[in-house]
Order: sequence, then C-alpha cells, then structure tokens
Amino acid sequence: MAIKIGVNMEFVRHHDKPFAWGVAKAAEIGYEYIEPMVHIGRELLSEAGYFHSVSMYDDPLWVRELCDQHNIKLSGLSSHTPLCKPEISVEYLKMAIRFAADAGAPVVNTDEGPKPFWTTKEMDYALMTYTLKEASMVAERHGIKIGVEPHQQYSKTPDGLDSIYYLVDSPAIGINYDTGNSYLAGGSDPYEWLERVADRLVHLHAKDISLQQGEAERGKVTGTPVGCACGEGVVDWQRVIDIVKPVAVDKDIVFSVECGTVPEAIRSFEHLSKLL
Repeated sequence: MAIKIGVNMEFVRHHDKPFAWGVAKAAEIGYEYIEPMVHIGRELLSEAGYFHSVSMYDDPLWVRELCDQHNIKLSGLSSHTPLCKPEISVEYLKMAIRFAADAGAPVVNTDEGPKPFWTTKEMDYALMTYTLKEASMVAERHGIKIGVEPHQQYSKTPDGLDSIYYLVDSPAIGINYDTGNSYLAGGSDPYEWLERVADRLVHLHAKDISLQQGEAERGKVTGTPVGCACGEGVVDWQRVIDIVKPVAVDKDIVFSVECGTVPEAIRSFEHLSKLL
C-alpha cells in the first residue's frame, strides 16, 4: 500500500477532446490512475466528443475495459452534487455508487454543494443527513467509499467539514481532502487540517494554487475548479506527502491531480513522481 499518482479528467476539459482521448493521454503521460467526472442523461458536448464527462447512461464496463486497454485504473469518480438538495443528489449519488462499483472505482467524491437560497443552516443539515444516509446504505452494500470534500459554505473549515462527516455514522463515508480548496478558504492552516483528517482519507485532490490566485482569492472563495501545475504554486508537496505516508501503510491513497491543461498534467506528474 502506498501513495499513488492519478489525474482528474478535468485536465483535458479545455482541449475539446472526448473521455477516451483523455484516458489515452493520461496513460501516455505515465499516470497510474484517473478520476472521471460523471453525469446523468445526455448532453451535446460529450456526445459530440468535445468534452470529457461520462454519462452514467453508458455501460460502466465500457469504462473499465477502456482503462484496461491503457493499463490505467480508476481512483474514484468525480460525482459532486449538492448534498443540501436531495431532489438532485440522492438519486445521482446512488447511481454514481452503482456505476463506480461496476466500473472499478473505489470512491465517489462529493461535497455539500451550493445551498438553496431559502433554507436555514438547520434545514441544510437535516437535508444533508438524509442524502448521506440514503447514499451510504447503497455504498456499504457495494463496497464503495464516499469522499466528502471541503468545497462549499459549510465545509470551508476543519470544524465545518467534520460537522458534515459526522452527520451519518457509516464506514462508507470518508474524506477527500483538497489541498487547493483548503488553502483558498483561508480560515485555517491546510497542513494542520490534513493532519486532522489523515486517518479518514479515502482520496486526495492534489490541487496547487498559483501565487497570483492565492493573493487574489484566498479568504474570498471556498474552492476552485482546477489549480496550476503541482510544484508551481503555494503547496508544499513534500509536507503533504509526509503527512499522508503513515496512513498509506495499510491502504492506497491516490493523489488525483486537479489541473486545467495537458502540459500542466505533465509537469505535475514529473514533480510528484520525483518526490515519491
């Protein structure tokens, strides 16, 4: 068991290429894992081959076979959905969990999402409890972990993330720590936060933040879609590795790189590979 390097499929988002092209490119770079984004239904860009997202109407075994062809594995699914909106998130998450089990992804990653404008905090926590309970029961049956990520209004602090994590007592629920979001939120030391959740990690988003973005946005936002290349921003990756190493003794922890372009994915892989 060890720390492994993967890449979120966002790295091909701006290249107007399909999912299969992204899988081949990730393998060509040298990544051992990928993290696809999944959606429900059909939409123009993916069907036309201009976008990397995978429809859960597709056969999950096709995804598994495609990965096998390129000798690459799934670290998890990017299945972010607003936990505060169960009319969206309950069925989406349950479908993502079943899809993950068939496709060979051990984790589905999510966050509380933008809240409804009219609900109170008390209502939001009741809604999140309902969503996570429904999803966790399915995840337990299928042997899938749910990675709760710091990304929105309630999970932007260590206490806030924990308050969501502890809503439902389930072995299926873990933490997908995001190094970039935790830094940008600005309310705590991101390394101390990682130490706090390390024993609950099921996945890690390796997101670096440029100095310019950090200066402009830290403390003003709760997250960002992608970061810069790992090693070119504010994150001390050796420190992150040292914190995670002890918990990677009895399980694999995949560092899923979240960057926006193929060149950034290449530089991220090179930087993290040297450190590991």
